[in-house]
Amino acid sequence: MKAPTVFIVDDDDAVRDGLGFLLETAGYRVQSFSSAEGYLQTLDPAHPGCLLLDLRLPGMQGAQLQAELNQRGAGIPIIFLSAHGDIPTTVRTIQAGALDFLTKPIEGGKLLERVARAMEVDTEQRCQEEELRAKRQVFARLSERERDVLALAINGVPNKEIARTLGISHRTVEVHRSRILLKTNTATVLELAALAKDCGHTKV
Repeated sequence: MKAPTVFIVDDDDAVRDGLGFLLETAGYRVQSFSSAEGYLQTLDPAHPGCLLLDLRLPGMQGAQLQAELNQRGAGIPIIFLSAHGDIPTTVRTIQAGALDFLTKPIEGGKLLERVARAMEVDTEQRCQEEELRAKRQVFARLSERERDVLALAINGVPNKEIARTLGISHRTVEVHRSRILLKTNTATVLELAALAKDCGHTKV
């Protein structure tokens, strides 16, 4: 896995240099870009970190970059850092998922606190994504018939009705249910329903 990185997107050379020096002194790995387009050219959603983003940029603006990242499903935590923010703009960026909106000039200690939090959020998000991938892999091990039984069972359909609906025996339904619990490492239908709902695998 690549090292967590603070990505800086700001068209002011002095700002990029100052932020980079502050962050590197604090032990962070830093990559800086003078434009949103430059950042997008190297974008790797799997690269952990956070984004310090100016609002006004040449070409694509900061809020437009945020929208593009959202469209691509890149969940990197964004901290807007701008001298041109106002309340409506701040509200819009936060509603669109930004972690914070800070005003230039920013006190170094405060910025480092927010960056540390952003890194924590990124780690938490990636852990959750990994857990979800693991859960989905569990369902990938189920056979098509087991998925059919699962969809009915977690919605409270009795075994006899499942058997009638699928055209199989009551005993076969019981066998499928046992195998489903075993493959998903769950003990009850309630646990199974919760797991399925987390994965968006089946309506419950």
